[in-house]
Amino acid sequence: MEEDKQGILIIIGGKEDKKNECIILKKVAELAGGAESKIVILTVATDYPSEVGREYKRLFHKLKVSQVEALHIETRENANDIDRLERLGGASCVFFTGGDQLKITSLTGGTKIEEFLRESFTEGLIIAGTSAGASVMSETMITSGDDDKAPRRCTVKMAPGIGLIDGVVIDQHFAERGRIGRLLAAVSQNPKVLGIGIDEDTAIVVRPNHSFEVLGSNAVTVLDGINCNYTNVSESHPDDILAFTDVVLHILPAGYEYDLLCRLPMLRR
Repeated sequence: MEEDKQGILIIIGGKEDKKNECIILKKVAELAGGAESKIVILTVATDYPSEVGREYKRLFHKLKVSQVEALHIETRENANDIDRLERLGGASCVFFTGGDQLKITSLTGGTKIEEFLRESFTEGLIIAGTSAGASVMSETMITSGDDDKAPRRCTVKMAPGIGLIDGVVIDQHFAERGRIGRLLAAVSQNPKVLGIGIDEDTAIVVRPNHSFEVLGSNAVTVLDGINCNYTNVSESHPDDILAFTDVVLHILPAGYEYDLLCRLPMLRR
């Protein structure tokens, strides 16, 4: 498969604006193809699938997307259901709502729905996700942890994600919930992995050239520990304070890009 056929990821930190300019949702609609697109809302993460599905259908219809469908997956049987799979056919964008990221992986991992998403992404499908739908994009995802506390090994709990983007771990509602400690704890366990913390009403658009641009009203935090000189994470007890030195931190508002291969931020021209 040629690399330039790969789809785009739109990874949203949660609580995207739904009432005013709707910059992020407009970008989802635009990249999906505008009025001629088909957007499927996957409500698998939420405990309120009907309500959440209706809300996003209303929002995307308001943004002039003609075909918007909510697809509810509440069991693994649903995720292997041929009728549901067929409803994904012709989608230009699949949108994961917020909720619980473990529900996404436990209900879809290894199913026909997940297989469809992986294959279609390599062929150009746009996949978007907000909040829990953001965390699940990476190979390893943060599932829970202590907010707004000094980082410790026990600060963060992780599990396998969908794995649509390599070499990163993503956290959402980042500044609002004080999650820098748990993202530092995650990166310290393998400093090769970039930590990406996305604030509310903020998103990154990850393109096939391994770069992302920042959208929205707040910022994206990138933690790069690849050149760290020391971490005590393997020596410490779970409740010991983490030591982690020479970590590079970038704060990127809208208008900035980041090269995931070169590990460098760039101002968009």
